[in-house]
Amino acid sequence: MFRDQYLDYAELNTQLSAWAQVHPDFVTLSTLGTSAEGRTIPLLTIGRDPQRQRPAVWIDGNMHAIEVCGTSVALALAEDIIAIYLGKDEAGGKPLPSHMADAIRNTLFYVVPRISPDGAEAILKTGRYLRSSPINDRVNQSHARWEASDVDGDGLMTYMRQPDPLGELVELRGDDGVALQPPVLVPRLPEDSGPFYKLYPEGHIANFDGQRIPDPHFLSDNLYDFNRNFAHQWKPEPEQIGAGHYPGSAPETRAVMDFAGQHPNIMVWLNLHTFGGVLIRPLGDKPDNKMDQTDLAMYKQVEAWMSEHTGYATVSGFHEFLYEPEKPLHGDLCDWAYHQRGCLAYVVELWDLFAQLGIARKKPFVDHYTQLERKDFLALAKMDRELNQGRIFKAWRKVQHPQLGEVEVGGFDGRVGISNPPYAKLAETCAAQSAAFLRVASLLPQISMEVVRIEPLGDAMTRLELRLVNSGYLGSYGLSSAKSLPHSEPMRLTIEGDNYKAVAPAEAVIDLGHLDGWGTGLHRTSIFIPWTRGSVGEKKVALVVHGTGPLHLKVGSCRVGWYSLVVSIDAGYSTAKA
Repeated sequence: MFRDQYLDYAELNTQLSAWAQVHPDFVTLSTLGTSAEGRTIPLLTIGRDPQRQRPAVWIDGNMHAIEVCGTSVALALAEDIIAIYLGKDEAGGKPLPSHMADAIRNTLFYVVPRISPDGAEAILKTGRYLRSSPINDRVNQSHARWEASDVDGDGLMTYMRQPDPLGELVELRGDDGVALQPPVLVPRLPEDSGPFYKLYPEGHIANFDGQRIPDPHFLSDNLYDFNRNFAHQWKPEPEQIGAGHYPGSAPETRAVMDFAGQHPNIMVWLNLHTFGGVLIRPLGDKPDNKMDQTDLAMYKQVEAWMSEHTGYATVSGFHEFLYEPEKPLHGDLCDWAYHQRGCLAYVVELWDLFAQLGIARKKPFVDHYTQLERKDFLALAKMDRELNQGRIFKAWRKVQHPQLGEVEVGGFDGRVGISNPPYAKLAETCAAQSAAFLRVASLLPQISMEVVRIEPLGDAMTRLELRLVNSGYLGSYGLSSAKSLPHSEPMRLTIEGDNYKAVAPAEAVIDLGHLDGWGTGLHRTSIFIPWTRGSVGEKKVALVVHGTGPLHLKVGSCRVGWYSLVVSIDAGYSTAKA
């Protein structure tokens, strides 16, 4: 049911538990950590033998409380991955090439559908707006500020409006000059004659002096923006709003960083947000000419699939998604996953509301969120009536506020239709993302080892020739820029077993370096220089060993996992088994 509605905490856990119970051979449900209010943060691991380390994909959603569509898409991806494990070569209802489906079956998936269980529960059950978590453990709380509360007693915390000649908003009028019903508030223009309105969050003013009304702020009664609390280039308040006390000071973000630190095999990272219909890729703090150009070519391949299957734009975080020009965001999860974990990481802002309203593509993309015209609000009201069953714009109700006097409550609810797609669009959103992303998930390195030749030399001496191959798109290090990271260690070949001794080379552990993948990204080969690379994806190793019985060989690294081979050498008869 997550493809046609948004799940609360209990429903989410019921769905995850059902998968783990039905498919115990390759689906495992565990806990990433515990939220600030004591809820578990569920982690779904998909893959047979999940303790065997191998290249992995991370998927997370709903780190911002109101963005519950991220949970639905994460669950849809999980469901489609499970279907592929069961033999269905399809992603989001579209055929997936069989070799890509096979690659997915050999990949581990870590799915965290809801990083902010406390925030999502507050949004779904009470309507209260908050960024990530309800927690406000600031020591400075004696100033005047807005705090959410249920003023009219209907169980929800939405919005309040109050007539004011100095108000910045006015009711939108149609082509006939009559105000829309239910009312739609839009920014006031000089030619407007009123009445004018102030708009506030439903709630009360803490430390109110009886005169001055403080400016509403999205973090006035909650501290964190989780997407500013990660360790990459973290900056404190006031340099970065929502940063928290220190990197990972929120238990939810700390749980993500702790898990990733213990799982260097994560090579692809999908961070699901809403809304906008756009993929945001690194770099977040520098222009593209400062980016590793091989990485950039890899992202262009992702962009091609995103355009084909979703129609979403793909933009650089630095070039097109800064809220203030030349002022990069700090403590961002995607940049942390790319720079510090070496992942092919990106953000998807789900639900292309702008295309739904017929708004032309803007550059930079972030201008979509602020440069709306009245015709766009008319289109939004029309969409709400015809597609969304009037969930956004509703009637205002008069109520007596204990501090402000008479106000009107209700009127607007952006949870379904703005911050998240209408229920009628949810399944389509899920399917499109699955068709695009599961192609990305199939790009991980695929390491194998085979015995090419075994030659008995006498006196229990044997010469072996081994061939190591990476048949995957990405190299054994992941992205090109990740080569220098400590956890992108080179692969090593280890000779194991008490009955054997390495003779040539004499070391029992042999440093093999890295194996490149065959992928180079889009547009990396020119018709003017058409040749490709040499034998960068394979390596041959010759060994001379002394001993009898089974010979155990192991190759790999913490980044790609470990692959074992048992070679039986007996009277000139030899077999190899992976």
